[in-house]
Order: sequence, then structure tokens, then C-alpha cells
Amino acid sequence: MTQYQKQRKRMVSRQIEARGIDDPALLAAFSKVPRERFVPENMREFAYRDGPLPIGEEQTISQPFIVAQMIDAAEVNQASNVLEVGAGSGYAAAVISRIADRVTAIERHEILARRAREVVDGLGYDNCEIIAGDGMKGCADKAPFDAILVAARGAEIPQALKNQLAIGGRLIIPVGGETVQTLRCLQRTGEDQWDEHDLGSVRFVPLLSGAVAENGTKAASNHRSARGLATPELIARHAMELPSIDDPEFAAPFDRFADKRVVMLGEASHGTHEFYAARATITRRFVEEHGFTIVAAEADWSDAAVLDRHIRHREMREDASPPFQRFPTWMWRNPVIRDLANDLRNLNEDREDDAKAGFYGLDIYNMSGSIEAVLAFLDKHDPQAAKVARERYGCLTPWQHEPAAYGRMALSEGYEECEQTVVRQCRDLLERALDEDGEAFGAAMNARLIASAEKYYRVMYYGGAQSWNLRDSHMAETLEHLLEQRGPDSKAIVWAHNSHIGDARATEMGAVRDEHNIGQLARERWGEDVALIGFGTHTGTVSAATDWDGVREVKRVLPSRRDSYERLCHDSGVSRFLLEPSADRALADRLAEPLLERFIGVIYRPETERWSHYSQAALPRQFDAWCWFDQTRALEPLDDSEPHEGVPETYPFGV
Repeated sequence: MTQYQKQRKRMVSRQIEARGIDDPALLAAFSKVPRERFVPENMREFAYRDGPLPIGEEQTISQPFIVAQMIDAAEVNQASNVLEVGAGSGYAAAVISRIADRVTAIERHEILARRAREVVDGLGYDNCEIIAGDGMKGCADKAPFDAILVAARGAEIPQALKNQLAIGGRLIIPVGGETVQTLRCLQRTGEDQWDEHDLGSVRFVPLLSGAVAENGTKAASNHRSARGLATPELIARHAMELPSIDDPEFAAPFDRFADKRVVMLGEASHGTHEFYAARATITRRFVEEHGFTIVAAEADWSDAAVLDRHIRHREMREDASPPFQRFPTWMWRNPVIRDLANDLRNLNEDREDDAKAGFYGLDIYNMSGSIEAVLAFLDKHDPQAAKVARERYGCLTPWQHEPAAYGRMALSEGYEECEQTVVRQCRDLLERALDEDGEAFGAAMNARLIASAEKYYRVMYYGGAQSWNLRDSHMAETLEHLLEQRGPDSKAIVWAHNSHIGDARATEMGAVRDEHNIGQLARERWGEDVALIGFGTHTGTVSAATDWDGVREVKRVLPSRRDSYERLCHDSGVSRFLLEPSADRALADRLAEPLLERFIGVIYRPETERWSHYSQAALPRQFDAWCWFDQTRALEPLDDSEPHEGVPETYPFGV
């Protein structure tokens, strides 16, 4: 079996059959037609991606599932005479020809019609005719048609097409405005009678009248030229609209990344409900259906180990401290994590130990606990240094635009005097944490960590680029050890902030500050076997503090800046979507120019947002995909005083 055949089989299984289309003839047709033959040679490696692809003349080949959905809705069978309007590459017509008796496909661009005809003829599909013409007029000399499929939107259904539909036949067409349309099924029930029903929301280019010759005359296009579209319109054209998070099919579009070994799921803040809920839904699906056994998070190793024991049905340690008690408690101690932990526990119920999914913390050296130790000591011995330390810890990202905060700490006499004591205190903290969970990596791993602990804590104590790099290197090494420990077929989902998973080389941190992150290191280690998925929002509320170790507040997120990626996404008019920025060349080129991108950690300071929370990035190089929620709400912490029906008494948050 060739590589393309393997990809085609996976496409049919994951993109079509998994979404509820089960017609054997339709699935067989998609299994036969080589989609790679219908895209430009330089795009063939992407031929079986779950999305549209450019084919020249500012046109695209449709997403396979949309093609399947339309064919299925049209009830095409072996006796059908089918008309397709907007043939494009000829792929849909070729698939239909493997089911129907006869297919006529009309393409407005003569050059595309010729290319499609050559491919179809080369495959020997002699019941499929592709002609250049005006699709709005249909093809009266070959009517009536049992099914008509229109691959472009219209404000209304053309009367000519309705007239060419056989009684009992079905016409499938997207109807609506520019941003989102409704896929409509019209069935002719009599000479002048039609029934209609809607099939869901879609996004298509406009249906235009008039053919375009190969010499370019009458150059108006089925698609508005990408050059003529504003960037938000380009985003809307290529975005895959997502249903609500509680919809059973919310996570299905993410299946395109299920064959990766490492899938990293980001967040634009540490306190947004939608980011957590979406990642939990994706994680459940990937663990249950796609063989992922590692859920690795930007969390303290020792705290995560307590949760992992619950998830993997291991005996809870009587002397173990309750997990996630330190600031910021809401980051992991919340209802979303509680429910995910119990769902993973249930999934593990009947699995062998080596097949059980586990939950692991990548921040092995317990950063929050270490900061707590630093601040406690400075509060006692040098309050001024403590104030400066809180100022620095208030950001804890490489996006800090006030480097003087580092300098003031380094120059503080009290800071220098207490260095040895604080580093020793942090080192002792790590040793105690590892003693509580010595099984995780084994004695050799623990020895390695303890031996290097002082180096990490000393660097973190002073901050700066070296501190960030050491932390993310440590997280990447931990992930690698986890994958090695779980075996050669193991696959990992990683939860971390966008600043950790978005390739640092495409941001200010890499270009200006010589900093790297776990996303970059993973790409360098596993190459194409890694998917980096960022998350973003325009406005709403967020759980955050004003200063490190401060109280949790529900803060209003300012509307995104006009010079940011977030504003482009907001202006697209699509409230929830998944976007692959590099899947379309025109879109990738448009988004490649660096823009501001927002990063909110556990601290949010709206009054200094531009300098505290925005930094330049190049989205198509930073992420493989971008998940967007226009309006979001604050992540609520877990209220341990409330009884939770069905939660085991051994659940660690209840200890």
C-alpha cells in the first residue's frame, strides 16, 4: 500500500465515516479516487488534509467531508443522472462518477475545466463529462437531473437549476451571505412544487455568471480574488466553523492531527473556561479513540502525580498533600479538570496498566512552590526586594517589556545575601516532592533532577532568558522521557500556554531574546510528528490576579487591539473556528507579516495591556492550527464545599 493509499484510507475513516456518513457506496468511492491527482504537484503532500486546498485561478478544492455531505444529502445512487456546478479540480465529479450512472460537471474557468478533464480522462472515468460554461444556466440538453450539487453560494437558488431537476430529484446548494451560509436541500415534488430543508452551516465562495476563457477574458471569478479580499474575509473563507463545545462533534475537526505523536494544545490565558473545556473535550476523544496515553500539563510534577494516581486507579498515599493548593489554585483546581480526571479514570477502568492514560506535570521543579519560598524569605529579610520580586513574577513570561525589574533585583543587597538560603530551600522542596512520588521516573531520573536542582533554582532566582530556556528545556526533556517510558507507540497530548507551545522562532522571544520553548524543541525533536495548536479570544472575562500570590479576580478582557491577530479573527465574523494558517498559500502569505498577539498568564493588568500582554508573532510559523472563541468567560475554581454527584470519595481534590 502506497503512502497516498494509506492517507486516503485514513481520510475516509476519520474525516467521513467518523462523522456519521456510512453509505458503503459513497465510502467506497472516496476510497477509490486519488485526491492527490486533483491538486497541484507542490500541494500533494497536503492532499488528504481535512480542509480546502488551492488549485490555481484563485480556486480551491473543497474539504472532503463537505463533498461527502453534499453527495450523501443528494442521495446519489447507481441510477442517478447528476449535474455538478462549480467543478473546480474535478475531484467531486470524479467521486460522484464512482457512484452514479452519469455525471456532468460545469466549470466557469476554461483552464480549470481542461485540467480537470485531463485528470478524469486519465483515470478512465468515462461516465464523467467536464465542460466549461456558465453554471447558473445549468445544462438543459442533459436534463432532467436526479441530483444537482452546487459548489458555490447564492443569495437564492437559480430558477434554471430548479427547472432542470427531475421530479423527486434533489438540489444541494449553500444559500446565504458572505460569511456563513446554510447548506440547503431542495427536493422537487411536482411540476411546480418543491420542499426545502437545511443541512447546517457552511462557508462557500459566490456563484457567479459567465464563463472565463483560458486567455483570461471575462476574468470575473467564481471566487473573489484572494488579493481582493480583506484579511478577515480570507480567514472566514478558510476557517472551519466549530459547533458548541458540548456538541458531541466539537472535537471531530481536530482528528486531522490524531496521527501525530505529540499534539500540543495551548491557551491565551490561564483562566479562560473555553480553553480548558475545549482541550478537555479534545483530550477525551484522543484518549478514547486515537490511542493517546499521555496527558502532560504545564503543572507541578508532584501535584499532577496525585491526580495521576486517581486516574490510573492506583492506591492513594495517605500522607500525600492535597494537590494544587498553591497560587494560582484555579489553574488546575477547577471543575473542568475534576470532570476530565474522572472521565479518564472511567476510560481506564477496563484497560491494562500499560494502556491506561496518565496525567503528568512537566514543571518538575515545582515553580509555584519555589516562588512561594522565595517570596516568604524576602518578605522576612528584605521587603523591598520582595516587592520587586512580585513585580517580576507578575509576568513570568518572556513578553516582559520592563527589563529593569530584573536589574533592580540583581542590584538589591538583600537579594544577594539571601540567595544561598533560598536556593537551598528550593532544592529541599524538590527533594521532598520527589520523595512523595518516587515511582514516576525511577531512581535514576530523580537523581538527575536533584543533582541539577540548584542550577535551575539559582537561575530562576535571578530570572531572565536563561531561566525561561532552562524551564522549557526541562519540560521538553520530561516529555521525551514520558514518551520513552510509555513505549515506542505512545502518543501525548500537552496542555500549556501559547507562549510555551507556539514555536518561539516565530515570535519576539526567539527573534529578539534568543529564547526557546517546548513547542520549538518538540518540532526540532519530532519534526512533522508534532502539531502545535494555539487558542485565542477577542473579549469576555478571565480569572486572573493583579500580582503574584494575589487573590483571584474575575477581570474583563479588553477587546483586542486593532493591530493584532485577534482583531483579524474577530472581524471575520465567525464566532468559533479552527484555522490552519498554512493550508492556503494566500492566507499564509497574508498572515506571515508579524502582528501583535495577546498573552495573559495568571496575572492580567488591563491598564498596561499593550506592554504586559502583547508581543509580535508570525502566526503561520508559530502554530499548525489556531482555535478561536470570539467571546469567552472566566474559569471558575473548584468549590470543595459542594458535593459532586458520582465523584469517588478517593478523588484527590476532596482529600
